[in-house]
Order: sequence, then C-alpha cells, then structure tokens
Amino acid sequence: MINKLITVKELLTEIKKCTICLPYLKDGVNPVVSASSTSKIAIVGQAPGRKVHETGIPWDDKSGDRLRDWLGVSKQKFYNAEVFALVPMGFCYPGKGKSGDLPPRAECAPQWHEALFNCIDDLRLIILVGNYAQKYYLKETAEETLTETVKNYKKYFPRFLPLPHPSPRNNIWLKKNEWFEHSLLPDLKKIIRDY
Repeated sequence: MINKLITVKELLTEIKKCTICLPYLKDGVNPVVSASSTSKIAIVGQAPGRKVHETGIPWDDKSGDRLRDWLGVSKQKFYNAEVFALVPMGFCYPGKGKSGDLPPRAECAPQWHEALFNCIDDLRLIILVGNYAQKYYLKETAEETLTETVKNYKKYFPRFLPLPHPSPRNNIWLKKNEWFEHSLLPDLKKIIRDY
C-alpha cells in the first residue's frame, strides 16, 4: 500500500526503482513516466517501445510525433510536466512479439496509476491512447471496439478522451476512419488549447 501523503517526486523515485516485472522483461527494467503535482492532463498510453526504452523519454518516436500533431502542441509544451503527465499502462518496454511489441505488462497500472493520479492536485482530463488504456479505465462503458469507443468520445468527456494509438502501424485504420481527422481532431485541439 502506498502512503497517501507521498509527493509525486517521491512516488516517481519509487516507480523508477520498480522491479516487479523484471523476471518477464528480456531487455530489463527502465520505467518511463513523467508527471508533476500540477499536471492538468494525463496521457495514458500503452508501453514504451524499444527507442523510448533506450532514451528514457516518453513518446520519443514516430508515434509521439503524430500524437503531438493530433494534440496541436510543441515538444516543449508536451514535455512540460506541469501540463502533461505521461503515464503508460506498462512503464517498461515489454519486448518484441510476432507482430510488433508485446502488450504492456499488467502489473504496472494497478500498482502505480491510482497512487500517481492521487498525487496530482488538479488533473482535469485523462487521454486514453489505445485499447489497453480504454479497457482498463472505461471498463464496461467502453464500446465493443476501439473504433466505436473513439467515435463516441463525447460520451466519456470531460473526464476521459479516448484516442487510437498514433503508431504508423495504424495508418490503415486512419484511412478507413476519415471522420477521426475531420471530426475528433479539431475538437481535441480546441480542448487542449483551453488548458
């Protein structure tokens, strides 16, 4: 059990020392997370990829470039922890699978998310990037598919805002769902500007 009086800085130090998943991580542990007690928006993603594992910088890849474009923010604003907490479902690189990276380890979110979000004074919005984050946070209110959940984003707002993963692997999804670029992204950029 985590002490409720712990600060974000102290909690991040504990997270950086975490080895819960070490036996399952071929590439070792390197928890990648960023937050401040004054973060206004949390972005809950999947898990770091290999590049992010190596640099230790959240969203430091092509997916991050696309996500920043979707949000309409510069790198400087994106990496300002007073604005954005960057909190993946799994804090460490899970390793390579047959068709991309393995899923995020299931231990991280229940171990750390609630404690971390409780340390943030005025968290106004949690952006749920991808199916893992949406299923975990939206539970039975999530639609049957990611597409339907994202399409019905207004249903979850103002607490949550679901997005597809910005990975280049999702280019086909983006082409099939042009409404995302024309309907959701302008709303998303406006919401982010208001913070």
